[in-house]
Amino acid sequence: MPSRSRTATYARRRKRRMAKVQHDLTDAQWLALVAAWGGCAYCGADDPHLQRDCVIPILRGGRYTLANVVPACRSCNASKCGSEVTTWMRRKKLDEPCFLLRQATIARAIAAADA
Repeated sequence: MPSRSRTATYARRRKRRMAKVQHDLTDAQWLALVAAWGGCAYCGADDPHLQRDCVIPILRGGRYTLANVVPACRSCNASKCGSEVTTWMRRKKLDEPCFLLRQATIARAIAAADA
């Protein structure tokens, strides 16, 4: 278990990283993403408490945008952590090409509906 000071340090670092980038994912877009995926984007779990997960992690320069966010169950989000999605999916033996195609298709469809 990390010490409280280490946890606080990580929280401060994340807050600084988050403040450096502009996030433009709207609540309506998030709800549309959750509906389109119908569960966790990675494992398909039907979790009522899906979390916003960045395909390109904030740690690596990602941000909360329609093209970069997918709904993830707590387990997948914690497991992926700051890993690159393709590396993580290969390690977990998940269908990476299918995920990437579906992610792009869903993001495009929601963007077109917003326009």
